[in-house]
Order: sequence, then C-alpha cells, then structure tokens
Amino acid sequence: MLARANRIVRGDDYRSVVRRGRKSATAHVVVSVVRHPGGSVGPTRFGFIVAKTVGNAVTRNLVRRRLKAIAHELLAGVPTGHDVVIRALPAAAQAGWPTLLGDVSRSFARGVEKAA
Repeated sequence: MLARANRIVRGDDYRSVVRRGRKSATAHVVVSVVRHPGGSVGPTRFGFIVAKTVGNAVTRNLVRRRLKAIAHELLAGVPTGHDVVIRALPAAAQAGWPTLLGDVSRSFARGVEKAA
C-alpha cells in the first residue's frame, strides 16, 4: 500500500495533473505526469482514476488494486518531485499483471522524460 505522502488525495490536485501533465497512453492506461513547481522537492505522488466504463465495482476495484501495487513497485526507482495520475481504460479489465506493469512502466518513463 502507498503511504499517505505518496498519494494524491485532493480533487484539485487530480485536475491539475490531468490538465497540465504530460500524457502518455497505451492500450490499457493513460499516464499523466507533472513535475512539482519547486523542482524535486517532496515525494512522488500517485493518483488513480478507474471509471465505470472499466466494468462493475468488483472489476474496477481489482484494476485499482493492481495499479496501486504497480505504483508501489515503481516508487523505489522513480525520481522524486513528480505527481502522477494513472487513468485505466476499459481494456485494463482484461489485461493481466505483466501487461499492466509493462504499460504503466513505459508510460511513466515517457511522461517523466517529457515533463523534465
């Protein structure tokens, strides 16, 4: 589980990242990345958007838990000072763990390159 310091919890923060962030999309997810205004100050924070188009509540929660676990794995190797929002697309419901991990990792790396 992600620590509170590594989670985006305010709606304003979500909107800011989605509107201003550099986007990178795959068949299963869209990753928006924005660098903190103060540079690399502060921890990297993650937020997740899993809409009803992904599936019923059970499916959405499964996808959200997988995305959180992926973010927890990525946290060790990511640069500090970024806000990241991962939006699941409907195809994410049928994607397996390795597929989601690869998609999020690639999209995050491209987003960080663009945001730098």
